[in-house]
Amino acid sequence: MFVDLIYRFVILIVAFCSLPYIFYASIRYKKYRKGWKQKLLGDVPTLSSPCGARRLWFHGVSVGEINLLKPIVEELERNRPNWEYVVSSTSETGYELAVKLFGAKTSVFYCPLDFTFPISRALRRLRPTDLILVELELWPNLIRLASRTGVRVSIVNGRISDRSFKRYRLARRALATTFRRIALVAAQDEIAARYFQELSPCPERIVATGSVKFDGAKTDRQNAETKRLRELAQIGDNDVVFIAGSTQSPEEEGALEVFRRLEGTRPNLKLIVVPRHRERFEEVARILDASGLPWTRRSDLPNDKPRERVLLVDAVGELGAWWGLADVAFVGGSWGDRGGQNMLEPAGYGVAVSFGGNTKNFRVISEALLKHDAGVVVRNVDELTDFVRRAVDDPDYRHKLGNAAQRLTIQNVGASRRTLDAIARLE
Repeated sequence: MFVDLIYRFVILIVAFCSLPYIFYASIRYKKYRKGWKQKLLGDVPTLSSPCGARRLWFHGVSVGEINLLKPIVEELERNRPNWEYVVSSTSETGYELAVKLFGAKTSVFYCPLDFTFPISRALRRLRPTDLILVELELWPNLIRLASRTGVRVSIVNGRISDRSFKRYRLARRALATTFRRIALVAAQDEIAARYFQELSPCPERIVATGSVKFDGAKTDRQNAETKRLRELAQIGDNDVVFIAGSTQSPEEEGALEVFRRLEGTRPNLKLIVVPRHRERFEEVARILDASGLPWTRRSDLPNDKPRERVLLVDAVGELGAWWGLADVAFVGGSWGDRGGQNMLEPAGYGVAVSFGGNTKNFRVISEALLKHDAGVVVRNVDELTDFVRRAVDDPDYRHKLGNAAQRLTIQNVGASRRTLDAIARLE
């Protein structure tokens, strides 16, 4: 009880101190402008008591977590047709993607902030039997109030980095009450499961089900969305497409420098840059302008002009389909401090995949790719240039690397089914 009171006091202080930044970001970046009735008042859809076996409230913070829900929901719809589900997100981009993926079949809303009133009201209106949090979302108030009203709380695709584990271990006693309220942690690998078991006073509730990311990886390059984008971008059969996706600074500059070094002697090489965050689209556009290279915006397509060899994808939620056009990939967030992004998306399509040295958030996946000769670490522009040059000039090398990546992805499918089976066993 004392820890709960301290947490509620701290979060009030943090929320108050965050107001200036939220106001600034809403003006400067047009962020944080939507969903405030749901966030502050819990004004979510009002639903009747579940008419089937269960009603699952899935929550994913942003785009990455919402994408992870897709294979789980597909598995649920196939094998648990009497279960209901609703989906919430925190970010605007996550909410928009959730509406696109799930909005035709269920309620999608912004998750209430971690305060007692909006969460209590949301729980009364939604009447869930289960609250399913994606990866690691330890919101103590949400978990406390859900558990107090008889809602089973689970974490799916649970992950925890080495660095996060060290921090959480320091606060293990404070987190003990929260962990006691969690009925299940479905961890994405044995290492994560061991970390959770060390943190939780109830280690028997932790199981390793595998990474749902494997289930979510597409493998068919002929899917309708990828074919549409190929036509839109006028990608020819003889083109070799290098995609730098989910990038952060300075990865766009690095990819552009690689293209500059190679494009003069390789006229079939095309570069597609997909920044991770919407608010950086204009920043990357200025970088492209300063390069002097001709380039095109995704938002300007279609038009009657010939397509340039450099394309900036200034759209959210399309990267998964763009990867299906790639021959060579650099997965961003791995040169800076973010800890990498999902390299299984290009791997599933059989793309020759590279990534930087910091992949702490995708440790197991990156290690598996490297172990099976299905991915390459590139730590700087020179190493990325060497990789892209070899992949472009040596199709056998490119295809061998891509085939190994696709084979590894397919062999590890099944985490969604194991996760739902573990949830079904909860009473």
